[in-house]
Amino acid sequence: MAEWIEQFTGRLPVWGEQLVIAAVAAGVGIAVALLAHAALFHVLRRIAQASESETDDILVQRLARPARYAFVALGIAYAARETPALDAGWAKVAGFVMPFLLGWIAFALLHGFVEAMVLRTDITVEDNRNARRRRTRLAIFSRIGTFVIVFVTIALALFAIPGVRQIGITLMASAGLAALAVGAAAQPALKALIGGFQMALTEPISIDDVVIIDGEWGRIEEIRTTYVVVRIWDDRRLVVPTTRFLEETFQNWTKNASQLTGTVMLYLDHAARIEPIRVEFARQVKADARWDRRAQGVQVTSMSDDSMEVRLLMTAKDAGNLFDLRCAIREGMLDWIRREMPEALVSRRTQPAPVVEPAGDGRGNSTKSH
Repeated sequence: MAEWIEQFTGRLPVWGEQLVIAAVAAGVGIAVALLAHAALFHVLRRIAQASESETDDILVQRLARPARYAFVALGIAYAARETPALDAGWAKVAGFVMPFLLGWIAFALLHGFVEAMVLRTDITVEDNRNARRRRTRLAIFSRIGTFVIVFVTIALALFAIPGVRQIGITLMASAGLAALAVGAAAQPALKALIGGFQMALTEPISIDDVVIIDGEWGRIEEIRTTYVVVRIWDDRRLVVPTTRFLEETFQNWTKNASQLTGTVMLYLDHAARIEPIRVEFARQVKADARWDRRAQGVQVTSMSDDSMEVRLLMTAKDAGNLFDLRCAIREGMLDWIRREMPEALVSRRTQPAPVVEPAGDGRGNSTKSH
């Protein structure tokens, strides 16, 4: 190729001739690479469209752009092998370009795979426990994989710098001190990375789990390598370090299933009749679509000097339905008691002090002291 180009650049200075040769060779390499990329991905898109699975469509779409630049780099590299003028310039930048392109392709493959798997895990269905577990694992491993790809890519690019490579060799020679230094500097990052693996393997929480932490009720909205985002019931976000869910106690209402049992406490007068309350509660809870028909009951669970505690027990398919069911039953029962059994409401009783008759003298006369 270089000899063919030299036929048209004979009158240029040496440096100009070399520049033109390098530019033309690079242009030819890029053109051939783009044509090869277009042909290849045209075939891949046809194959993906013919398939019923969405996974191959996502992967082809994700890979198209980074693969285009990778083909361009390969075209330039091949042209540089045949053109010494281009090879000198390409050798200086290839050490930076190729690691980033490989990292970009790995990143696209990872996120394309995760996106395809997320489409198969629908968490909007009623029984979504397994789907939430898979989505949680995908989210954690995706972030860990992203961290590893970025770390390796930057490391490979830095090692293309001779000075950095020499420092790395020196540190490897003194591996003991280097390990201590790197370990001390990277302790927070390594702890977060290990914590992410623990979260994925032990699964103390999953996406969309209902938890109570720091006295707040909310759902797990996002799980990252170093922190977890909890969406509180009033739409606030509680950002909690990942280690909190591994080292401290918290409540997980949907660890094994989303079904929950809840109670409503009524404080009634000691003279209140329980059986009519039990019948009315059964009528109201059975008429509410949020009750999942697993359990319901009425029991007197405690007494104090001025009232008795009546517990209304009910169940629902998830935390949201249970909360609404409890509120509706509390309102309905209080309204019914006010209308039908007002005597059941707590009333404070006051008894007058007994009248003490003065002692007599035996003849019907009271004895008075003077």
